[in-house]
Amino acid sequence: MYIKRREFIKLSGITMAGSVFIPPLLQSCGRVPLSNDASGYLEHFEVTAEQLQKVILTAMSKGADYADLFFEHTKSNTASLQDNKVNSALSNIRYGVGIRVLKGEQTGFAYAENTSLEAMLQAAKTAANIADSNASITEFPVKEFQPPSFYSIVSPWEEISIKDKVPFISSLNEKIFAGDKRVTKVNISLNDTTTYILFYNSDGLLTWDYRPLTYLTARTIMEENGRIENLSISRSYRKGFEFLTDDLVDGIAKESIEQTSLLFKAGRPKGGEMEIVMGPGRSGILLHEAMGHSFEADFNRKKTSIFSDKMGKKIGEEFVTIYDDGTLPNDRGALNIDDEGNPGEKTVLVSKGVLTSYIHDRISAKYYNVKPTGNGRRQDFRNVPIPRMRSTYMENGPHSKDEIIASVKKGIYVDNFSNGQVNIGPGDFTFFVKFGYLIENGKLTDAIKDVNIIGNGPQALADITMVGNDLQFSDSTWNCGKDGQSVPVTLGMPTVKIKKLTVGGLSA
Repeated sequence: MYIKRREFIKLSGITMAGSVFIPPLLQSCGRVPLSNDASGYLEHFEVTAEQLQKVILTAMSKGADYADLFFEHTKSNTASLQDNKVNSALSNIRYGVGIRVLKGEQTGFAYAENTSLEAMLQAAKTAANIADSNASITEFPVKEFQPPSFYSIVSPWEEISIKDKVPFISSLNEKIFAGDKRVTKVNISLNDTTTYILFYNSDGLLTWDYRPLTYLTARTIMEENGRIENLSISRSYRKGFEFLTDDLVDGIAKESIEQTSLLFKAGRPKGGEMEIVMGPGRSGILLHEAMGHSFEADFNRKKTSIFSDKMGKKIGEEFVTIYDDGTLPNDRGALNIDDEGNPGEKTVLVSKGVLTSYIHDRISAKYYNVKPTGNGRRQDFRNVPIPRMRSTYMENGPHSKDEIIASVKKGIYVDNFSNGQVNIGPGDFTFFVKFGYLIENGKLTDAIKDVNIIGNGPQALADITMVGNDLQFSDSTWNCGKDGQSVPVTLGMPTVKIKKLTVGGLSA
């Protein structure tokens, strides 16, 4: 498991023998108006409710307990700037349907890269082979579910041309160069992705989603007296073209100059065990890696997580409350519905130090006899859903940031991370810290950079001794990898003090 704040995303197109099937409606690149029922989405994928029932019946024909259909159409556009010119543009289309069949704890899965009835039936027959008996199944009524709306779109990306985007990219480049004479190179990438989802299952549930996702990232390279430093700054939301504003460009340009400049003043600290103060926002990587993955129910169901026997037990101080939330407006991790058709929700994982919930998909929820938490997620229609985080964060605590820093005699303050990973079994984790400060006698002193922080998730959670009242969310371009699948996530945290972690710096 790993999480990484991605600076540049390499998009992969559809590869297959022969041609890609795209319905005439999609070939026109027109946008289907969002409707209050399923009709627009059925039309979009050129299928009917009767066809969906026929495919589901085929998937269930060998005695399966459950089956579902996940339709996806994703259009991605990326424009990149190098050497002061927007000189690269890429568009990709992903289109198809994944068919999943469950029998007990076994899963049968197949997908089709077109939505013709013939292709869907063939995939359904393949997935159905996980079961091994004949079944007599009658049709069931279709139950449409209108999902909630956590991301509003003012100007859909389908209506925006590359000419509309270039001025913002060029402006960001110009402002970064104008901000500091040490800037030697700037790389910028703007991506917009629009995804249509249609979901149908053997319970008769028919639901849908329209998911925008965008990011703007700038990597700034500076040189001073022969020394070169670089840093990437990004912003990402579920928004339309209204995401691009002069204020956004100004903010990224300012932060790029300020943060990269600080690296020239930073050195590497001596390593060893010490107190750690994790600043607000991006330090939420602690929750994601050290705790969040271990809260995912598939690991607990299989008894591989160290938290598998901790449900209902105290695992932290009373001022520690942790959420995984899919309902934050326009958040990169927001989901109107998950990829199993469950509505987005705010899930309390840890309440006042007590573990209260795992992160569930349909399979784990059935195993634990609880309702799904809206965390069944998949990378695309070619993959099965598994329990995944959305936006994971800690609630505000009773302490101020100044109070927390003042309480540390010798330690480090960190708030800029680039990646991390965890070993689920024992819960051991490591983060790479891009930038921070030494804390000496309750004050921030020398700047530090390029260090690893190493620890154990359950122990770090138990060792949180102070929690600040300054919760922030990181709006950077975070992606989470698990079982070969990558999905967009976000994270957040107030300032937090941990009694002891290992700092991998210079030899002590």
